[in-house]
Amino acid sequence: MEIRHLLTFMTIVEIGSYTGAASKLGYTQSTITSHIQALEHEIGGELFTYVKRKLQLTHIGRELIPLAEDLLTTHEQIKNMRCTQEIKGVLKVAAPESLTISRLGPIIRECSLKYPHVKLILSNGTCGQNQIDLITGRVDVAFMVYPEIKPEKCLHYSLFEEEIVLVGSNDGLAHFDDYKRNQTNQFFITNEEGCSYRAMFEKYLLKHDIYNFQTMELWSIEAIKKIVMSGIGFSVLPYITVKEEVESGKLKIISHNEKFESIYSHMLIKKKKWLSPAVEAFIELVLNSTTEINKEMSIQIM
Repeated sequence: MEIRHLLTFMTIVEIGSYTGAASKLGYTQSTITSHIQALEHEIGGELFTYVKRKLQLTHIGRELIPLAEDLLTTHEQIKNMRCTQEIKGVLKVAAPESLTISRLGPIIRECSLKYPHVKLILSNGTCGQNQIDLITGRVDVAFMVYPEIKPEKCLHYSLFEEEIVLVGSNDGLAHFDDYKRNQTNQFFITNEEGCSYRAMFEKYLLKHDIYNFQTMELWSIEAIKKIVMSGIGFSVLPYITVKEEVESGKLKIISHNEKFESIYSHMLIKKKKWLSPAVEAFIELVLNSTTEINKEMSIQIM
């Protein structure tokens, strides 16, 4: 059994096709096929099967995933034994757009300056997708904006309680009660399904029999803010993402008497026997940044 065969197997699991794995690894498709056949010969059973022309893992394939992860992690650890003083390699991070634009910029900048040999790849997705990408090994670190969670398969760090606010145009309605009385004339402007604070707000509306808001779904927080500024509706966003616009008078916070579920920012790392130096260094940067921001917030409150 060769390490490259296991790497090929895990790449197919990640991407979902032989063709995609061949492209990512720089192999021909026949090479990919031969790697899997060699593994199947040693293990004594098929790893993949096709159901309605869709590639799926067999029972043996699913059993192999955690074992392959352990072997590949150990192999990576051995490769890094001779260069423990130098932090380098590829670091894959997944985060929702709200944290990318509001909190991660300074951390990523510090990481690039402090560890120039680390190639950081940042992807944006919904919180649920980011967690899936972490569990399946597509990324090393995942961020979420979510209610309190206790994930079993991840190392979990709760970073901040994120204040969720209702925002409207500067000359729009001042109180959410006014929006509720004028539901048919106002859009609820929001981002894609799967967003945690959108789900929280929509759940609240249903629970309290508040229907009839027209929903306008946009592709980014920046687009949402621009449309809200035009005065055709309101949005529900983490305060940190609209702080600049509120302070400059481009948006205003809508007063309300509602009691929403608390939302927090989280950092998740998949539980492994060994974390790469790049992952450990990034975790330290995030936690140090969180500590400094919390200190500043405490001083401001005092």
